[in-house]
Amino acid sequence: MTPLLLVLSSPSGGGKTTIAKALLAARDDLAYSVSATTRPPREGERDGVDYYFLTDQEFRRRRDAGEFVEWTEYSGYLYGTPQSEVDRILASGRHVMLDIEVQGARLIRQRRSDVVSIFILPPSVDELLQRLGGRGQSRPADMERRVRRAVEEVDEAQHYDYIVINADRTQAVAEVAAIIDAEAHRTPRHASLRDLIGRFKRELAQAADSLAKS
Repeated sequence: MTPLLLVLSSPSGGGKTTIAKALLAARDDLAYSVSATTRPPREGERDGVDYYFLTDQEFRRRRDAGEFVEWTEYSGYLYGTPQSEVDRILASGRHVMLDIEVQGARLIRQRRSDVVSIFILPPSVDELLQRLGGRGQSRPADMERRVRRAVEEVDEAQHYDYIVINADRTQAVAEVAAIIDAEAHRTPRHASLRDLIGRFKRELAQAADSLAKS
């Protein structure tokens, strides 16, 4: 089986990170690609585990050297997926999980053919607004910025391979897992299946020839 590159995106608060963590905890055939960022670490975050924390200069140097599969700017900081991370996981025979914004997802879909993209959508606008607002703790200007950003993100959903409604976390995780399993079993990802089909064809043709001679 050829491992796939799985992209999860959603509006902020859509639940993609929670779903990704649940899948990673449950599956041995899946690994998370650690992103790089110029954002400073938050409390409890570890370099090389949550992100690779880079200076702006170092990030741009690596970007210009072509070391990122995709990159984007979000809230004034740069984010990117190191090519080395993707290659390392694929070489191990596992699927790669990317938890990235819509701009980065668009770029990686353009550059690679092995991408399976899934957009996680909240069950309703009211639910998303509640998540974006932090239960009334956000300032109106910050809330407006997040909502306008969400409009742009939701508009990108139509370009993804799949849309999963995150009304129930357990169900959403199960749906994403089913997508992974179905995509992993597609014939083009299995050289052994193509060989098997070729052998079947040859043996059936030989059987037909024998029947014609009898």
